[in-house]
Amino acid sequence: MNDMPRISRVEFEILSMLRSKEMYGLELVKESSILKRGTVYVTLERMTDKGYVKSREADRAPHESGLPRRVYSISALGQRAFAAAQAAAVSYLSWETSAQ
Repeated sequence: MNDMPRISRVEFEILSMLRSKEMYGLELVKESSILKRGTVYVTLERMTDKGYVKSREADRAPHESGLPRRVYSISALGQRAFAAAQAAAVSYLSWETSAQ
């Protein structure tokens, strides 16, 4: 049985960006070339269910109204999943290069 976590390209992108700081969903979209506004929150919800990311309600100023914003951060499991995916990609690329 293979215990290596599987993450999509979009999940890899999100985990990569969250390694350095907490971010809002729309910040992720703004700073990425592959994330789309219509799917980022669905992906973040799926990643939260998998345990790869954590979210919390952002602090609000007293004058702010509307729904509270959520801030996302990478979890310890997300760190391990990202490292495993990164190692697999490096291994594949070095194998592909040596096979040519």
